[in-house]
Amino acid sequence: MPLFVRPHRVFKMEENLWVLVSLVMAPRIYTSSVPPIPIFEQSIFTRLLSQDSPSLIGGQPGNNVAFIDAGTATQITRAQLRSLALTFGYALRTHPRTNVKRGDTILLYSPNSLAWPVVVFGSIAAGLKCTFANSAYTATELAHQYRDSRAKMVMTSPEGLAIVRDMFKALGLSRAETDSRIIVIGHGFAWAGGPTVSPKAEEAGLLTLDELLKVQGSLQQEEKFDGKLAKETAFLCYSSGTTGKPKGVETTHQNVTSVIDSVKVTFPPMRYEVDRILATLPMYHIYGAVKLLFFPLLCGVPCVIMPRFDPELFCANIEKYKISVALIVPPVLVVLTRFPAVDKYDLSTLRFMLSGAAPLGADLVKQVTTRILTKRKKEANPDNEFHICQGYGLTETSPTTHLLPTKDSTRKVGSIGILLANLEARLVVDDEGGPGKEIEAPEGERGELWVRGPTIMKGYLNNPSATTNSITPDGWFKTGDIAIRDKEGFYYIVDRRKELIKYKGFQVPPAELESILLSHPDIADSAVIGVDSVKEATELPRAYVVHAKPDTLKTEADKEAFGRGVAKWMETKVAKHKFLRGGVVVIDVVPKSAAGKILRRELRERAKKELAVKAKL
Repeated sequence: MPLFVRPHRVFKMEENLWVLVSLVMAPRIYTSSVPPIPIFEQSIFTRLLSQDSPSLIGGQPGNNVAFIDAGTATQITRAQLRSLALTFGYALRTHPRTNVKRGDTILLYSPNSLAWPVVVFGSIAAGLKCTFANSAYTATELAHQYRDSRAKMVMTSPEGLAIVRDMFKALGLSRAETDSRIIVIGHGFAWAGGPTVSPKAEEAGLLTLDELLKVQGSLQQEEKFDGKLAKETAFLCYSSGTTGKPKGVETTHQNVTSVIDSVKVTFPPMRYEVDRILATLPMYHIYGAVKLLFFPLLCGVPCVIMPRFDPELFCANIEKYKISVALIVPPVLVVLTRFPAVDKYDLSTLRFMLSGAAPLGADLVKQVTTRILTKRKKEANPDNEFHICQGYGLTETSPTTHLLPTKDSTRKVGSIGILLANLEARLVVDDEGGPGKEIEAPEGERGELWVRGPTIMKGYLNNPSATTNSITPDGWFKTGDIAIRDKEGFYYIVDRRKELIKYKGFQVPPAELESILLSHPDIADSAVIGVDSVKEATELPRAYVVHAKPDTLKTEADKEAFGRGVAKWMETKVAKHKFLRGGVVVIDVVPKSAAGKILRRELRERAKKELAVKAKL
């Protein structure tokens, strides 16, 4: 039992007199070393794009560039973004083919694009909620999010159009009804002064972003979310939480404005004249949405948008646009240790990389840092400044709660950093006693990280039981991650209590894959875990299955062949990031507790031994 929590302790009061005393210790609450900052009660649009004067938008010159399309160099200024967003918001509310009102939800299913900031800010200005779907989703996966979020319309790219139509068909909608609910985001940027791209044949008759931006009219001002209204839901990003199928996380206006304000305090200072942020993170993920759509606007620096990560283009765009800041996930760093383009292009302007969404190893940081610095041109970066730092957060925390300052990037490598401003944290060893009876971790020892503050989600959409299980009555969100806090206030994630698998920044819920596996005619039971891949710096989903007719598998070769077949079968059922890259293993029985819960720890230990043997062969 922790030293400072002793439910019963004996004290000597007088000679030969002992009294049993119950000690009730207050929670050990850690606060941020960063001084508190103001919390705004207004919409995201008002906070970032308010017209402060004829020449200032969100406190910055309106003619400053806000976003740039990496492929075409088409750009939009802060003033243009505000104007386009208000036009789009007006069109959403008034166009005869759109049927939305304040409080409705619109689903965005598209790769990164220069259209994203216009669509998102326009939807916010119209008072709508946005839900972002993984652009790799299958029709079945998309249908779950569409139904659960109760979206009124779907905005998609030409590539996603077939999937969206398949989704609506599966839901029983006619072609006419389907097409009335779709808005196509084309590849052209004529609306921003960029190139025109002719629509494809399958887009005929559908409402398009280009058409909506040609509507005569504009909102006179954005829908207001002042005061208590700032706690209304703005976004629904889907997360599996600690367990189960994807759930809609209700992220409020105040959640987002609070998190970008707190991140800015700890983030390296940036200036419009010299800094550019490169956007390769998917904007449908809250990490990309908050850090690439909103944070650059707050800081007043341009954001260069790529549709997706590509090693060659990543390096080429750093050189072309003189990128100084890149937000990435660990697998990107793995690529940078191997890919020839690192030597081919001039990356001298790059001075800061923030890694999130998955653990970051010290060896990987050292390898990339060494490679970048050895190719540096000093005239482009006189101070030879280059840092790779780790941050931490979850969809439910909007997302960032911790960030490693650049001044500590070397001596605290491997740490997720310090707690951000306005947040509190606890490390809890055991909470089975219920609220107020938790057992806390002693100083310097591990416990589940709990976080409280203005960035914590409103709750899970349509799922009060999941919300209650994740957020305590007094506002503590249970992250499911096991952490240690050192004496200087730096945190380290050392384990995970939750079951969620993280593959290259994507969230892979085991329960979802297990459900699909059980639909296979030859599988009687299944369990999915994540196995570490040092080579790829990520986790790989690995399935253990029980064959419905085990006698048909006579040899180990038969079992291995069946496992390979199941892995191929799964590739027809799920998005690529959910593929069973860790393998499929046939076992006699899935280990479970008396209550029927899968004993994943046993499977993880088994997987370690199996993979260790395989590595020796």
